[in-house]
Amino acid sequence: MKELYISRVDIVIGFLQKQDITTANKILETDFLPLGHRLINVSTQIKWEAGELGIIDKAKHYGTLFIEEIGDFIQANVDEFFAFTKYAEQIATAASSFDQLDELMRYQPTLIEDEMMNILEEKLQEHTPDLVCFTIPFPGNLFAALRCSQFIKQFFPGIPIAFGGGYCNTELRSLTDSRIFKFIDFISLDDGEGPLLKIVKYLEDVIDIDELERTFVLENGQVVYKNKIPNTIFHHRNLPAPDYSGLPFDKYVSFLDVVNPMHRMWTDARWNKLTISHGCYWKQCSFCDVSLDYIGNYQNTTAEALVDKIEKIIEDTGINGFHFVDEAAPPKMLRALSNQLIERNVNITWWTNIRFEKTFDFELCQLMQKSGCIAVTGGLEVASDRLLAKMKKGVDIAQVARVTHNFSENNIMVHAYLMYGFPMQTEQETIDSLEVVKQLFERNCIQSAFWHQFTTTVHSPIGKDPQEFGIEITGPVFEGFAQNDLYHIDAQGADHPKFTKGLNFALNNYLNGLGFKESLQNWFDFPVPKTSHPKDLIESVLSQVGAN
Repeated sequence: MKELYISRVDIVIGFLQKQDITTANKILETDFLPLGHRLINVSTQIKWEAGELGIIDKAKHYGTLFIEEIGDFIQANVDEFFAFTKYAEQIATAASSFDQLDELMRYQPTLIEDEMMNILEEKLQEHTPDLVCFTIPFPGNLFAALRCSQFIKQFFPGIPIAFGGGYCNTELRSLTDSRIFKFIDFISLDDGEGPLLKIVKYLEDVIDIDELERTFVLENGQVVYKNKIPNTIFHHRNLPAPDYSGLPFDKYVSFLDVVNPMHRMWTDARWNKLTISHGCYWKQCSFCDVSLDYIGNYQNTTAEALVDKIEKIIEDTGINGFHFVDEAAPPKMLRALSNQLIERNVNITWWTNIRFEKTFDFELCQLMQKSGCIAVTGGLEVASDRLLAKMKKGVDIAQVARVTHNFSENNIMVHAYLMYGFPMQTEQETIDSLEVVKQLFERNCIQSAFWHQFTTTVHSPIGKDPQEFGIEITGPVFEGFAQNDLYHIDAQGADHPKFTKGLNFALNNYLNGLGFKESLQNWFDFPVPKTSHPKDLIESVLSQVGAN
């Protein structure tokens, strides 16, 4: 079995990089791939497209499961921190203290880390940088960045190192623990252009250290936050197109672990990442980190400038797929963007994140589809009108149904972010929420969704005023490093964690077009209340649209 995995891995990786029908047929031959614990349980209910497209997709799915089996082996036997899209995430999540990170940094690097640092060393020798910057968007990026920084400090001690990105902006705002500065020199907060410019000028001896902006440094053994006012501001409309040079696009693989056409958007195909607007134009949701700059500081641009950037990125990358990664793309801007793309005959395929605003009428959705939009994602959250009002979402179930229907009627797929465990959410509301989700799937208003259990964060309105939402914050005690996720007691709400398995079980069926006739009770191994919603709730909303 070992030899079979080794002999097949390069073929499968090559196929996932450049899908071709010849290799697809080879992968699907009986006994070509070893039947490991994932492939032996592959779903027989998946309906594949006819012709070459279906063959390639099936081979891509089988190839993905094969590679994931190797990933499982690595995680179990080589490196427990390994995953394909993150590394050692569990260590950096809610890391109030730096103790565990500090201890693990003393361990010998794993085989995976050694490979990572071999690549890093090649790049350092090739480019001989004067400054190395690590973007850390998520907890699953922190430990690898620290390992790389440790390597640089050991073998290239003259190179300064800076950290920035979403994790720093969210988690490290109250940093006092100096131990992280054994590995790095600077940590910048919020938009990086201004702080990075000042760091470069400081390293060039153009400015003094006190002129740094939104940057943590170590002075006399103490963590000091340098923030010279007024800050150097680069407005969103004045920023250039992102530079993707140096990325080996031909080596990226397309995974197809979930066949659902909307769900696969995150791992299949290649997307240039770009933001239409900075921040969120709504910025009222009570569960969201609206007090932080990347949410609360809304800045827009013009459609003309945005399409100029799009054309530049296509020229640079050769890729005409775009994922606009806004917190919530403004409808007015999407209309202007769509018109501009059509007028200038710029042919792209794109998708983005939105709020389910009533502005997204049939005509606007039709225009977006004509300009190349194939999908949108948005927050339905708790699917309860009482709780949607409590969280200041600014939408209700009927509006979500109408808007998602408008998108779907124009062949734009819809993914809904779902939430359970919101403060004071009852068992009845949880089950009613699942009923709404089921009906939205059944009526083809949404094609994909994902459940998130609510977490209180320190920067959200709920985290800042928990009593208003009927919860009690119980920890963690801040110990000088990261501060974001909070533990809480919801004495008035349901026992939320026990619903996790059943909600996901139901959703997995709905994602695959199954289970609509099943009673909601069938998804749970404990008694749940019957839904209080009529079976035609969504249908009745949509029929009113038709009547109007």
